[in-house]
Amino acid sequence: MDWIVTHWDELLLIVTGLISVASAIAALTPTPTDDRLVGALRRIVEALALNVGHARPAPPPPPPSAPPE
Repeated sequence: MDWIVTHWDELLLIVTGLISVASAIAALTPTPTDDRLVGALRRIVEALALNVGHARPAPPPPPPSAPPE
């Protein structure tokens, strides 16, 4: 535990770097398998950060409807 407390900043850099690389790979490849892996990693990190629904992005607004012609 002391090692984690001493090196928390390095661990944070490693974790965020891994998630960034995994997200880039998931965005560039069309397979849903890697998307699920990145989603699972993100859920784990959010749970560790105690992020339970409070800091999630808002859903996008609905597209504007076309005016009647």
